[in-house]
Amino acid sequence: MPQLQPIWSRFVRFEAEDGKIYAGEPVDENQDVGLASLTPSTTPILVKVLDSSSPLALDAKFTGETVTAKRILSPLTEEQVGTIRCVGLNYHDHGAELHFDIPSDPAIFLKPSSTLSGPTSPIIIPKTLTGIDFEVELAVIIGRTCKNATLDNALDYVLGYTVSNDVSARGVQFQTSQFCYAKGFDGFAPLGPVIVSGSRIPDPQVMEVRTVLNGEEMQKSNTANMIFSIRQIVAHISRGSTLPAGTVIMTGTPGGIGHSRTPPVYLKEGDELRISISHGLGTLVNPIVDEKDDSS
Repeated sequence: MPQLQPIWSRFVRFEAEDGKIYAGEPVDENQDVGLASLTPSTTPILVKVLDSSSPLALDAKFTGETVTAKRILSPLTEEQVGTIRCVGLNYHDHGAELHFDIPSDPAIFLKPSSTLSGPTSPIIIPKTLTGIDFEVELAVIIGRTCKNATLDNALDYVLGYTVSNDVSARGVQFQTSQFCYAKGFDGFAPLGPVIVSGSRIPDPQVMEVRTVLNGEEMQKSNTANMIFSIRQIVAHISRGSTLPAGTVIMTGTPGGIGHSRTPPVYLKEGDELRISISHGLGTLVNPIVDEKDDSS
């Protein structure tokens, strides 16, 4: 099976100044699109436009047009991602900080598509929830229908990689032990800012993952420290189960979460949160805000 080879190396979906939705590749191959979005007047994001706004359109071509991005969107839509697959306890230090046994197989849970959010969209803390926490995670984007992948061909199904934050409501999670519920609230899966083609990252087990909260480094690790590799995860999740193109797999977080600190550190309105991954994936820059009354 040939490796997926889109025309782009880094895919970004965005709203331009004319209000239209476009997709393409950043002109500056080294630009962190997420961080650049915070200072548009000094670091404009110039994008070579594609004739499709979907990263799943493998026959897409560049139009020859270059436009300036106004607002960076999730690289995939809710309709494209379907149900988001997630892996828990995939770093030894994260399992240890939660006092959980390390599973013999990947621990899988799901997030609904309504959790999907863009890389600059606010993370809204619902009034009824407590203990909102961060989790930097490498997200895998499946690019072709995948079922019963093997360790040998698992990466042939991968379109690329992006940054994700498995936002979690710890107050619910540890009262009920329901991962899906505690991690399934609206906007609890920021994704982006770009998808980096799998052809550009032949070995996904060499990527640095990092969380910085209000200028303080909270999480720092490398995908080399995963318990289950990307190959193992794709093969396991696709065993007897079809993963449509567009499926997102969030692959677990390292140690350093807010809940495990003394005292615990939870997200609050006004926090400056930066979730980043190396190799050109960039940074999520979601502001943290409290849920407001409908009348406000």
